[in-house]
Amino acid sequence: MMNIKIIKTEQEYKNALARIEKLMNIHSGDSREDELELLSLLVEKYEDECVDAGLPDPVEAIKFRMEQAGLKRKDLVSYIGSQSKVSEVLNRKRPLSLSMIRALNEGAWNFCRSFASKK
Repeated sequence: MMNIKIIKTEQEYKNALARIEKLMNIHSGDSREDELELLSLLVEKYEDECVDAGLPDPVEAIKFRMEQAGLKRKDLVSYIGSQSKVSEVLNRKRPLSLSMIRALNEGAWNFCRSFASKK
């Protein structure tokens, strides 16, 4: 059994993740089950307190969604406006307006959380 203690540093966090990975394939009833459970709880606590998952940048979120769905810039015209506006938004020369955000969200893009945090 690993020496288990409160995770306080990034290195301790990485070590705990590596140990959890090694323990993931143990069978039910294995004596290391308690170690796995305890490490998982400690990692969760560390992540809650120290790891900033943050919300994605809105433009990066749009680009990611475009890549996932195989979309082109022209596919954004109906949400953002003209092709020049799409280009300006994706190149960060024009901020997203509230109407653009609403149109994207209503168009099943569901980026409200990303947009709301990056005003």
